[in-house]
Amino acid sequence: MIDLYYWTTPNGHKITVFLEEAGLDYRIIPVDIGKGEQFKPDFLKISPNNRMPAIVDHDPAEAGAPVSVFESGAILLYLAEKTGTFIPGDLRGRVEVLQWLFWQMGGLGPMAGQNHHFALYAPEKIPYAIERYVKETSRLHAVLDKRLADREFIAGEYSIADMAAYPWVVPWERQGQRLDDTPNLKRWFETIGARPAVRRAYERAKDINTQQVVSEEAKKVLFGQDGGTVRR
Repeated sequence: MIDLYYWTTPNGHKITVFLEEAGLDYRIIPVDIGKGEQFKPDFLKISPNNRMPAIVDHDPAEAGAPVSVFESGAILLYLAEKTGTFIPGDLRGRVEVLQWLFWQMGGLGPMAGQNHHFALYAPEKIPYAIERYVKETSRLHAVLDKRLADREFIAGEYSIADMAAYPWVVPWERQGQRLDDTPNLKRWFETIGARPAVRRAYERAKDINTQQVVSEEAKKVLFGQDGGTVRR
């Protein structure tokens, strides 16, 4: 059994998609980030960066004590290695998956996240910031579109690289993007979205978070943290 500390964000969706695809037994433990539940001491023992998702694997491959993992990319890699699925066993195939997994973690996720913040949540509209991140999201979509020109999935076979990237493309309209501008990306996006496991993962999200609107109080919790928050 795997305990998944989860909220309905793109990074959270990555892990439910993997767990559904792999057919692993898991239990969702909601971490309502708008209420500050990510700062609870018990959660910080698992995720010291006070971010979700995080997991606790009560049946690790080498037996012994449970294993906890934070950071969504690290979780995907851990689960892929645990199950021997969604990552190639050969050197070159593994490198292909890992470099695109890190591309998402270092590029697509952070840039799309800033896109969301300045377009939707910032207390004042800053045109330069909005334009900056809309353009960078567009650039990254174009990179992925070019990559997908001669292959069905990002690293050839369906893998954790696809699971990592897909949730960050889901809010493309809010990101100021047009999928029609990137036909290879659009084809890939529709293919992933039609997978039964992906549909199940997103259905589970509806049961966890029934209110998608971010309140002003939640914004203070989400965006008002600094070093003092950690030191407390």
